[in-house]
Amino acid sequence: MPEALLKIVIENSDEISRNWLDQVSERRGNGYTANISEELFQSTNREFVNVIFSSINRHGSTEELETFSERLINLGWPLSYLTDGLQTFRRVTIDFILNQSDQVDTEQFSKILTVVDNWVEPIIKELVNEYSGSWEHIVSLQRVALQELSAPLIPVMDNITIMPLIGTIDTERAKLIMENLLDGVIKHNAEVVLIDITGVPVVDTMVAHHIIQAAEAVRLIGSTCILVGIRPEIAQTIVNLGIDLSKFPTKSSLRKGFNKALALTNRDVVNLNQDANPDLEKLLDSLK
Repeated sequence: MPEALLKIVIENSDEISRNWLDQVSERRGNGYTANISEELFQSTNREFVNVIFSSINRHGSTEELETFSERLINLGWPLSYLTDGLQTFRRVTIDFILNQSDQVDTEQFSKILTVVDNWVEPIIKELVNEYSGSWEHIVSLQRVALQELSAPLIPVMDNITIMPLIGTIDTERAKLIMENLLDGVIKHNAEVVLIDITGVPVVDTMVAHHIIQAAEAVRLIGSTCILVGIRPEIAQTIVNLGIDLSKFPTKSSLRKGFNKALALTNRDVVNLNQDANPDLEKLLDSLK
């Protein structure tokens, strides 16, 4: 019976595919595919149903399944698209087979269900496993990338580096900030580090404690830490909480903090137009 049903399904794959495409399109609605273009939606559906038939006809080939699921992940399509599509294929195929017979008793109906389930279930299992594995790999790569971006240390000048912080600082991120800060200070031979908290929405006791720890650790290895980006509301919060930031310099903006860093490294910003040598200017003008 399985081989006979398989022959019927394969020989009528065009009609089954049309019925499947119609039902999938009807169920599109306002869900996860609402923002996808009609052309991409229909082309993906056609590819999906072809993958299903290829898997059934080849008795367990997984190469096309892997390629298709990987492409969907890269496009950002959810797993529910795959599972919903396969359940729809199950219903459409069973309905088509039943319509080919004038009379179907309970035993025959049960056998048809079992045969179709034996086709569809391995595909669902393979797609879910492949999708989940690829998704976990992508999430893992994204997590590493986010960690690298969550506490960057940027060398802007000899002996001066900046660490811009954006977003909420929790215990795990504070640990990463500490590690990157100490490693970066040594790597870049930084004398001054500016921690910019302009993008940190809330500075509470815990956040301030982590910043103080980081600044103290930087001091212990022979460098100076300057806290910049202290907005008026942040300053008020720090005062109200009784947090002591007197052990290291603080500035309201990155520009002021950078000028302080220049002073600490015995440098200054010079306006060349005001301090230029008149004789040199005349010489340069004569060469024009």
